[in-house]
Formats: sequence, structure tokens, C-alpha cells
Amino acid sequence: FQYLKRFDQGHNLDRFCYEALSVEGSPAECLQLFLLHCGVVDPSWAELRNFTWFLNVQLRDCEASVFCNPDFVGDTLNGF
Repeated sequence: FQYLKRFDQGHNLDRFCYEALSVEGSPAECLQLFLLHCGVVDPSWAELRNFTWFLNVQLRDCEASVFCNPDFVGDTLNGF
């Protein structure tokens, strides 16, 4: 949710990292963003769960990868 919220607001996500245990927005706002970005017109709860699980795994791996660290790669992957 933190990534999607900032993405919708046009923020640069290159240096953003998930803040564990922090609460942002309301449950309704969270659900609205998931529905907007999941890519399915009328998703089931299972499809929403799979979307959020997959997005979470990908973003966690991205944050952990040295190749996605802007301090390591410099500006060679700007916006990646």
C-alpha cells in the first residue's frame, strides 16, 4: 500500500523503503488502491490476495537487491 500510494502521488520510489509496522491511510483507501492497480475489472478476494502477495514479494526482493540500490548503481537504472 505504501508503494502504491506514493506511486499514485507521483513520488520517486527509487529511495523509498517500506516502513514496517507503520500504518498509513484507511482500510477503504487501501482496498481502493488494490482494486485500481490489480489489473482485473471485478476481482475476487483470492485475486486481490494473490495480487498483494505477489507485489509484496517483488517489492521485498527489490529492496533487498544490491542491484536496485541507488547508492550502488548510481543513476544507471534511474526509474527502474
